[in-house]
Amino acid sequence: MTDWDPEAFTRMLVEDMHAHGGAVTQGPLAGQPLLILTTRGAKSGEPRIAILTYTRDGNDYVVAGSKGGAPTDPFWYRNLIANPEAHVEAGGREFDVRATVTQAAERDGLWDAHVAALPAFAEYPEKSGRVIPMIRLTPIS
Repeated sequence: MTDWDPEAFTRMLVEDMHAHGGAVTQGPLAGQPLLILTTRGAKSGEPRIAILTYTRDGNDYVVAGSKGGAPTDPFWYRNLIANPEAHVEAGGREFDVRATVTQAAERDGLWDAHVAALPAFAEYPEKSGRVIPMIRLTPIS
């Protein structure tokens, strides 16, 4: 049995996405709507990459701070709270974004749309024991 190497997995995803216009063509995430989010570390200030599933709301990209249903928020979410400007690669395009953590009815509507498009997310609130944050990524360039 080989050890799980999340950094190697992320590198493989990024290479596959770069080679195929933003699409993942192999592995368990093939065919999923994925983007590459580059944030600035909340503590380090260093660039940090996360591969995230997304939905769209108009021109905005919407991501869920689900961490696969874990009881804690993902690091990229904490990075966006500290530094809301980030960089995105999606669909073969690159652009800067401003992140907004949505609240109340807006958050609930985005969550419902996200789950409708990506049904695997439906189990995450119960699994995690928390309200999953919904983040709007609005292009700024």
